[in-house]
Amino acid sequence: MKLENMKPAVGSTTKKVRVGRGIGSGIGKTSGKGHKGQNARSGGGVRPGFEGGNIPLIRKIPIRGFNNKNFKKVYATINVGDLEAFEANSTIDMEVLYEQRFIGKRAPYGLKVLGDGELTKPLTVKASKFTATAKEKIEKVGGKIIEE
Repeated sequence: MKLENMKPAVGSTTKKVRVGRGIGSGIGKTSGKGHKGQNARSGGGVRPGFEGGNIPLIRKIPIRGFNNKNFKKVYATINVGDLEAFEANSTIDMEVLYEQRFIGKRAPYGLKVLGDGELTKPLTVKASKFTATAKEKIEKVGGKIIEE
């Protein structure tokens, strides 16, 4: 038997440290917690980021930027290229797209059609907003745009 052939490899496994098992163990009596104080108590210690009563760093750093979450307008979006899946001369609105699983949910401000992709058949599209390229591509193939 050679040292390199031993399994598991030498030093790869260590025994769990058992604290509070007498002074002869090296970590008996206070179990490595020292004498008294906050960290020696049951349930003691401080939360992450606590700086001993000082103002924490995260509260010292100024707030930057602008957040418009209360007033932002959320639209369900779809690209012109995705409308290619529908039959020619069909009418497409948010309800049809929701039923066909093209959009995940009905957005409070309606539907916005974006201009990515190509369209080869005329369609009637009802939406709240259209990008300039989306309008151009729908009208180029003979389709109609209805803004709601």
